Amino acid sequence: MNFPRTIEPEWLDALAPRDPRAMRSRRDLRRINALMMNGTLVARELRRVFRGRPPRTIVEIGAGDGTFMLRVAEKLSSQWRAMDVVLLDRQSLVSLATSERLGSIGWKAHAVAADVFAWLAQPTAPIFDLIVANLFLHHFDAARLAVLLALVAMRTRVLIACEPRRSGRALLGSHLLGAVGCNDVSRHDAVVSVRAGFRNQELSGLWPAAGAWTLREHAHGLFSHCFVAARAGGNAGADRKRRT
Repeated sequence: MNFPRTIEPEWLDALAPRDPRAMRSRRDLRRINALMMNGTLVARELRRVFRGRPPRTIVEIGAGDGTFMLRVAEKLSSQWRAMDVVLLDRQSLVSLATSERLGSIGWKAHAVAADVFAWLAQPTAPIFDLIVANLFLHHFDAARLAVLLALVAMRTRVLIACEPRRSGRALLGSHLLGAVGCNDVSRHDAVVSVRAGFRNQELSGLWPAAGAWTLREHAHGLFSHCFVAARAGGNAGADRKRRT
């Protein structure tokens, strides 16, 4: 099934952080990430891209409560230590327990509440080794997403994004989340997310043309879509598509 990409508001974005339905939906998101195996996907791509030479500075944009990055860190903790990670979200959601758990495995966490466009556009912002986006890029229409990706390209050596796949199978799965106990907010937002998701080389087509980058974009599992952009000449792997 092939259907056009559509962007609609997600209910979770309109709820106050301490609203019980929002808190429940964030718990549902942890379960959904596990079902989609997004943490495993991102950890695998990180090993592939960095090939035993871990990054030192990491930003997760749209980090939410930080538990996704914690799951990734736990999968990599036996080899990746002394990481400096910024958890960026427009709301302040990262708990002390999550920060402490990251610290216990050698990842120093900095929770930042800010607009992603303004934060990345700061003239004094450094270039980070890695930016991660999990279930975040699909919130933006093509025009805004092109701006965001241009800002990301200015601020990182590698981007790894894991997004909903826009497919009939993923859409069917999103309608079945009630069967695993997800609440009304999560069920609504899952359907909206799939309709706003990606397929084929759509993110590659929005990546800025300037500069030399290697790009890789592919479906993963039943429901996920992965996009990797790395500055050419790094450890991005020989199977990447080169753009100059």
